[in-house]
Amino acid sequence: MSKWHAMTVMELLAEMKAGRLTAEELTAHYLKRIRRYAYLNAVAEIDPTALEQAKQMDETGDRSLPLFGVPVLVKDNIDVRGLHTTAGSLALAEHIAREDAPIIANLRRNGAVILGKTNMTEFANWVTQGMPGGYSARGGQIVHPYDRNRDPSGSSTGSAVAVAAGLCAAAIGTDTSFSIVACAGEHGVTGFKAAHGGLPLAGIVPIASTLDMPGPMAHTLEDALLLYRGMGGKVQLAEKTSAMQLRIAVNTANQDRVAPAQRKVYDKLLKKLAAAGAVIGEIDQPPVPQQKVIMRCEFRRDLEAYLTASAASVRTLRDIIVHYEADPVRCKYGITYLTESMRSGTDDAEYADAMAERNRLKVAVQQELAAWDAVLMTGPTNVMHFTGMPSLTLPLWMDGHLPKGMILYGANEARLIKAARIIEPYCDGASAPKLAKML
Repeated sequence: MSKWHAMTVMELLAEMKAGRLTAEELTAHYLKRIRRYAYLNAVAEIDPTALEQAKQMDETGDRSLPLFGVPVLVKDNIDVRGLHTTAGSLALAEHIAREDAPIIANLRRNGAVILGKTNMTEFANWVTQGMPGGYSARGGQIVHPYDRNRDPSGSSTGSAVAVAAGLCAAAIGTDTSFSIVACAGEHGVTGFKAAHGGLPLAGIVPIASTLDMPGPMAHTLEDALLLYRGMGGKVQLAEKTSAMQLRIAVNTANQDRVAPAQRKVYDKLLKKLAAAGAVIGEIDQPPVPQQKVIMRCEFRRDLEAYLTASAASVRTLRDIIVHYEADPVRCKYGITYLTESMRSGTDDAEYADAMAERNRLKVAVQQELAAWDAVLMTGPTNVMHFTGMPSLTLPLWMDGHLPKGMILYGANEARLIKAARIIEPYCDGASAPKLAKML
């Protein structure tokens, strides 16, 4: 059996350039794997034109395109023309996108083949407190590919599982607060969330436009960056350098919440980097509680702006709440976040206070991080998401049969990427999950 699914995007591109692989063969290979491992429930919908897209690339496509023939899956809150965009909600179950989101149009222009859509945590985990990662009323429960009994994290769950399980060459997710970077770490893949504003948000079902950002998920950093540029990212990559040019700070906030085994792996990695000449320091940047205020207060405004511009039959958050209240059996986890958002808005005093704190903290964090290329998040903090800084996850090690990642963030996207490129070879990485064939 072909091992194309175990190759990186860069390796697949090399195979196609050398004539040993066609886009149609590769697309058919992934479609077969999606059917074989359907129990994972990572894929919500297959694009019926996927094979035709690939065939056209082989016959008439420009082989110099950076993503020529690369099959990509897309999270189900991002518009792909002719496919459903539901964000996992039954209230949007009949909604079919009329146009590609700009990031998807960019991927197509750069040669990507759109395989289909991935399941996700419903409304990007902004429905209710306590909803399991990877669950939606429309799509059901996504299965963790390394451990069926483990919560697969959210909300870009299907995209992360699809990459880990070899169901696509790469996938696209969205991130408001850890939805890409945490999912990537849970599944042993690389995830990249650009600095806020680094990619267009049009055509994406939102939580909060102040915080939302789409991004790629892939096996390696180089693959993820190739996808990022294909989506429209403008970062310029410097030449690879050595650890002697690296300055990395360790965020000590909430270190008591780091498992001892993970802490040992961090310490081992940092010692290796220091021995190679890196400068290691410490900072303390704790979580910011006002982030949920922004999410709660912007959700109704931003969701209704999306719905108004879409082909969806519902137009307001009230319409969606009515739908959930009428179907409590299938919408079984409650709607606390939705109802809280219904009572909140951007004219609330607490929203003004939260935005003022965001503006203040953006300046303070930029100043604090001026001397550092990247920050290693040890204990949990959301400071990078709250202030709109870029962040990424690298596969770090295997804890028994489960992969574990490391999250890096920084004040400057180019410096963060430079640091991650230096650090990646020092990581042990992750092994592929052992999958059971569908009976």
